[in-house]
Amino acid sequence: MKSLKDSNIRWGIIGLGNIANKFATDLLTVKDAELYAVASRTQQKANDFADKHHATKAYSSYKALVNDKNIDAVYIATPHSMHKENTLLCLAKGIAVLCEKPFAMNTDEVESMIAAATANNTLLMEGLWTYFLPHYNFVLNELMAKTYGNLLKVEADFGFTREFTQEARLFNKSLGGGSLLDIGIYPIFAALTTLGVPETITADATFFANGADSSCSMVFNYKNNAVALLKSTLLASTPSEAVFYCQQGNIKINSGFNSPSTVTLITDTKEELISFNGNTHGYDHQINHFNKLLRQGKKESHIMTFNFSRQLIETLDSVRALINLKY
Repeated sequence: MKSLKDSNIRWGIIGLGNIANKFATDLLTVKDAELYAVASRTQQKANDFADKHHATKAYSSYKALVNDKNIDAVYIATPHSMHKENTLLCLAKGIAVLCEKPFAMNTDEVESMIAAATANNTLLMEGLWTYFLPHYNFVLNELMAKTYGNLLKVEADFGFTREFTQEARLFNKSLGGGSLLDIGIYPIFAALTTLGVPETITADATFFANGADSSCSMVFNYKNNAVALLKSTLLASTPSEAVFYCQQGNIKINSGFNSPSTVTLITDTKEELISFNGNTHGYDHQINHFNKLLRQGKKESHIMTFNFSRQLIETLDSVRALINLKY
């Protein structure tokens, strides 16, 4: 394997939808990295994406891309149901994988991906970009330092509307569509990263006619009497905020809490708005972390660990069981 210390990390992208476009745009701002190859199911789409984002190679199949020996890392941005298959394809070739969230459809799939990464001694990480954003790390540090005392309650929501169509990935149950896996993962992430794994969970959901969940409301209860009230919905636009209620004050991540946002610190005596200025979509923070791991020869992130990915998918599985959502 070539040394990456003094050369660009050559990225490939599998699946060329909206998120892949944002990722590719931010990759262009990352030092010592380049978009080398992209792959879609059609050559024309691959060509168009490559032209737009200045990729060297454009492939009409994922297998062709992973057979390119010049690729160091692959970002997988295909529908959820394809994450396991696409990840295993890359790992078998010894190519490092950053796989978009959710890691896979269920715990069994995630475990098979982790096992393959271990067996092939190859870096693998779930691409949940929020964990690497400056505003979110500021909040985590404030909570860890107990600046406002112990955390008592988390409230987090994520909701937007789109016109329902059977063909759209967002609503396609067989592809993992629906509110829980697509956006409900973010409120759950907010609870797990601040309060940890809950002792008990209650959940309710509504469904589209095709069986995909249209909304999901969850309550996480903890041994120390802390609670997390979480919601995802594709039926209405919601504030999409995360509020952390502490003993001596509250920390609120404002609208779009999962993406680059502002933070409001609230106490009895004052309210302070903190901005986190950036010139990108925010994916560059995740890319820089992954690139550093790759250059250091690491096989697992110390932030987005395998154990955390396990906790996340196991929690999603628990919620699915409660609302009787089966793929």
